[in-house]
This record gives sequence, structure tokens and C-alpha cells, in this order.
Amino acid sequence: MSQIVDEVKAANARYAADFGSKAELPMPPGRQFAILTCMDARLDPAKYAGLAEGDAHIIRNAGGRASDDAIRSLVISYKLLGTREWFVVHHSDCGMETFTDEIMRGLLESSLKTATVDASGWHDSGAGPGSTEGGKFDWLTISDREKSVVEDVLTVRNHPLVPPEIPIYGYVYDVKTGRLDEVAEATEAGRA
Repeated sequence: MSQIVDEVKAANARYAADFGSKAELPMPPGRQFAILTCMDARLDPAKYAGLAEGDAHIIRNAGGRASDDAIRSLVISYKLLGTREWFVVHHSDCGMETFTDEIMRGLLESSLKTATVDASGWHDSGAGPGSTEGGKFDWLTISDREKSVVEDVLTVRNHPLVPPEIPIYGYVYDVKTGRLDEVAEATEAGRA
């Protein structure tokens, strides 16, 4: 096994040893809200939003984008588990701002190895084979952070499976300060 696997298993053993009353947490989130945010490891929604286990649903993907799967999760969160408010939270210094669909497709066509980046941009670091399958994806890259929050709130708000009475708030998390900064235009677009 890898060192990471060993570390995760050891951490889980310590966690499970003190699990206690968490076994009694109900399935619906206690505070009845959900957050759609980025998978970036620098974001800890439990800390920046003051959450404990069982409080809220956290839906994460690259960029915190309102993809079909994110909307599927939000709809399940509301329809079956009772959330009543949703947050869309993007963040500063997001990796999704560093490339375009064309760059990603080109990198994948070259090889499936991990790419590198420097001051001149992204570079493929491996020899093929690659794949043209990346051309089938909208990679949901971000060229304007605040605009992307507004777009995602509007995408969720205008989805036919999203009830109009759910307020949707738009924020940007600042990775340098830990602050959540509201994107007023997004919150206005998400009003119930």
C-alpha cells in the first residue's frame, strides 16, 4: 500500500474510535441549506461557514460550477432532504481560471499524463497516447470570477426542476483572507 492509504486508514481509525453520537445524526441536514463550491483543497466549507457534521450539504466540483450533476445534487437536497436555501461559492486564485477548454482538450490529446504549468502556460509532460474524448466536455472554465458566480446562480435559478421559492446566494471565498464576499448581482439573481 501507499503511504497515503496508510495515513488515511490510521486517521479513519482514530476518527471512528470517537464517533459516538454522530451515529444518530439524521440524513437531512439540520440547518436545511446546501453549498455548491469548488473542490480546491484550500477551501474548508465546514470552517468558513461554521458547520458541524450533519448541518448542511456540501456539493463540490472543479470550480464550484452549476453543472448538470451539481444541479442534480441540489434538487435531491431540496426534494428529498429538505434544504431551503442554497449558496454558490467560487473562490479567488481558482485553477479553473488558468486554462480554457481548448487548452485542456489539447493537453488531453497529447497524453493522459499530468501536465505542468509555468509562467508561459500549461505544458504536456508525457508522451502519448492521448485522447480526443476531452472534446466532448464543456470544462466550465472561468474567465471572470464574479461573472461566473452570477452565471451559475442564474443556471440554477432558471433550471426547470428548481422551485422559485428557494433563495440562492452568490459568494466568492478569498483564499488569502478566509472571507466570504457576496456577489450582490448573483444574490439578487437568486432571490426567491
